[in-house]
Amino acid sequence: MSDFAPILILLVVVGIVLARLPKVEGLGHSDAFRRRRVMNWLPLGLTYAFLYMGRYNIKVSQHAFGDILFEGAPLMTNSDFADIFFWGTLTYGSSFLINGPLTDRIGGKTAILIGAGGALVANGLMGFVTWSVLNDGWMATEFSTNLTATLSVLYAINMYFQSFGAVSIVKCNAPWFHLRERGVFGAIFGILISLGIYFAFDVGYMIIENFELQFVFLVPTVLLVVMWFVVMGLVKDTPGGAGFADFHLGDAGGDDDGEQLGVVDVFKKMLTNPIVVTIALVEFCSGFLRQAIMQWFRTFAKQTDTLLGLKASFVYENWGMLLCCAGIMGGVMAGIISDRVFQSRRGPVAGILYGGMLLGSIVAALTYKTAFLPWLVILMSMCVIGVHGMLSGTASMDFGGKKNVGVAVGIIDGFVYAGTAFMALLYGWILPDDTNPEIAANPDNWIWWPVSMIPISLIGLVLALRVWNAKPKSKGPGPKAEAKAA
Repeated sequence: MSDFAPILILLVVVGIVLARLPKVEGLGHSDAFRRRRVMNWLPLGLTYAFLYMGRYNIKVSQHAFGDILFEGAPLMTNSDFADIFFWGTLTYGSSFLINGPLTDRIGGKTAILIGAGGALVANGLMGFVTWSVLNDGWMATEFSTNLTATLSVLYAINMYFQSFGAVSIVKCNAPWFHLRERGVFGAIFGILISLGIYFAFDVGYMIIENFELQFVFLVPTVLLVVMWFVVMGLVKDTPGGAGFADFHLGDAGGDDDGEQLGVVDVFKKMLTNPIVVTIALVEFCSGFLRQAIMQWFRTFAKQTDTLLGLKASFVYENWGMLLCCAGIMGGVMAGIISDRVFQSRRGPVAGILYGGMLLGSIVAALTYKTAFLPWLVILMSMCVIGVHGMLSGTASMDFGGKKNVGVAVGIIDGFVYAGTAFMALLYGWILPDDTNPEIAANPDNWIWWPVSMIPISLIGLVLALRVWNAKPKSKGPGPKAEAKAA
């Protein structure tokens, strides 16, 4: 609890700030509706956070596997991890071709249940493989010999089901939030992402320190089982399903009363929308930058610790907590500024935060061998998580409309993980391999880690500026108050 206390305090402060914000005029939401809406997005959000825990636990396990020798070599090297992460993120990024349209057809609730169910099975299998390797269980030798290939397959399966997460949570919440209040939902989305990062990293490392390695996979399995039943019992796809009248959302879809388009037609509609395509390209850059920081800072700090001493830093020791706090702050500031300052336009916030990313990347390339770096990457994380929550969690609703939001989120989030896959492939090639400890321990051999972020940040900034004034044109009438259905 002492480790979680700063996050809890921050969440309380954020809750007070959000509660004290003036209500958006003209929407007519009743207090009963607002309470029921919380009971809808909160279980979805916690499920999404635990999906994150079951997604990035592979990174948490990396160094523990690397400390285990099999036939004189580490069970997992930097290159091995890059391969596993590449296949997982490539699977995630391409799954939107199936899961975006599927979610639009079956609904967000069904999609999140499928995603959580598949992810918990995949995590359980990874836990079983790890148990076998550590305890000379059934097929232990085969798993040890082919650990990279085995985990690549299981992680890819996990990431296929994980790809339902963002699509389903946005699909479920789109009918509950009007365009003019979605900046606040973007803040909520950023908070949920950030809590997932905390669960994945700090809680994951706590698990490894106190229990056998397989539990870093098995704990998320159990938590996802619990949340599966909670979602089944509480979540509704629309206000109408919860006994409230549906209302006009003010987004690009209007009331979405027309004929359901075919999959090819929906993709064509989204991919010929220059705003959606530009946002997707911005998020490609976000995927690269977010994971370049999250996946590699601690590895860099650990392997260069003899010369730089960054493992002793407060940031290294509290990595998940600080990423969580940075993400919460970035998401909340981005959401509030978008709705309150820029009239629910998402481009200006993305542009400002990408300006911060570009400046941070340049400074990181100049100071990556100093004690300033840990705090700098936390500030950069605040920027990039703020962009991700604003675009994937909010702009996708705005420009997709509630009927096609699954495809819109799928395209945008697919590009996020395409960027992540590119990062994993590139870093597996340009970063030092820890099979030679002397090479990996030399900070000079890591220079391409921060330098590679500069051009990606610049491209993201230019693209974000192109959608500075973008705002969807509503196809429906003005907002109307929801009423409790008879």
